[in-house]
Amino acid sequence: MPQARANGIDIEYEEFGDPKAAPLLLVMGLGAQMISWDDAFCQQLAAAGFHVIRFDNRDSGLSTRMEAAGPPDMAAALRGELDPAYSLDDMAADAASLLDALGIDAAHIVGASMGGFISQLIAINHPGRVLSLTSIMSGPSRLEGVPPTVEGTAVLFGRPPSNPEEGIEMALVGRRALIGSGDPFDETFERAKATRAVTRAWYPVGTGRQLLAILAAHPRLSSLQGVRVPTLVVHGKDDVLVPIENGRMVAAAVPGSRMLEIEGMGHDLPKRVWPQVIDAIVETARKASVPQPRA
Repeated sequence: MPQARANGIDIEYEEFGDPKAAPLLLVMGLGAQMISWDDAFCQQLAAAGFHVIRFDNRDSGLSTRMEAAGPPDMAAALRGELDPAYSLDDMAADAASLLDALGIDAAHIVGASMGGFISQLIAINHPGRVLSLTSIMSGPSRLEGVPPTVEGTAVLFGRPPSNPEEGIEMALVGRRALIGSGDPFDETFERAKATRAVTRAWYPVGTGRQLLAILAAHPRLSSLQGVRVPTLVVHGKDDVLVPIENGRMVAAAVPGSRMLEIEGMGHDLPKRVWPQVIDAIVETARKASVPQPRA
């Protein structure tokens, strides 16, 4: 897969669909690689008329690892002593710079979980780069939102795995906890997905640094009130990691946004909801203004 030099780092990315179609940038969540956006989901978005771009965030997958920052001090973070190596704003700047590297003036931005936080900040900090915004299973900052449930907290702050094999097993435990009541747990599928991710890139230290960026993020609900692009908020009613109240806060903050609440969906984007979510993304994109070339 190709890499682009963006915001001083190297970003691994992949494209689907017609390069002349409307660009749509997919932003993934905490510790997750771009392949967490399922290949078939990307292909279906491309078939719906988008030029789809997915990428690895810094400190995940095959993008630049911020090794000079050293390992995160999670014990200090849990005491409230936050000293992140970088911010979510930096990660939003990475995404905007990737668009620059690809020669794209503006794109439809779709983010999941931490990727939703980043996508919101792209709309806030780089408004001219955003045609429409879709925030999936995401919310406001930690200081403003509803915290995870006990089950969600256990996944978020669990002991990091010590080797790839343990990483696969812990991924399965996490998926069991986060999946919604409407979706049966498919161990064969989840094990294959976790194995693919670990085989492609194994870097739990980067996940810790990303988590510190989340914990240290500044409040943004008031800034979301200034977002003026068509906005869709998608959330599962069974989400224990980012409870649905968080999605409702984002939808309430962005003028004219649409809230799509999905029964039985947890912190996940199961295949059964793809048609509903893709239709909603298409509908949101249709409301976007035609982008004007940047000076």
